[in-house]
Amino acid sequence: MVRNCIKTAIAGALLLGMATSAYAGEFGNNCAYNLAQGKVMQTSCGVNATLQGKTYCFLSEDAMSKFMQNYMSNLTKAQEYYSSLRG
Repeated sequence: MVRNCIKTAIAGALLLGMATSAYAGEFGNNCAYNLAQGKVMQTSCGVNATLQGKTYCFLSEDAMSKFMQNYMSNLTKAQEYYSSLRG
């Protein structure tokens, strides 16, 4: 009985981990648009876009729309700013 409960708990934890990792984006789930503007804003990654095979998170649809207007330049700015934060 106890062994079955432990197996069930472990299986549930693994499934939860897999479900939460589905929303793991670049830049540690920070808003890509805000990083391009020199700001750090953590997101849940509920609003996201895939560019060049990578997932980028946004605070809102509006932030994503603004980022996409010039995504190559914004992506470069976001990468540079995020790199500067990480040393």
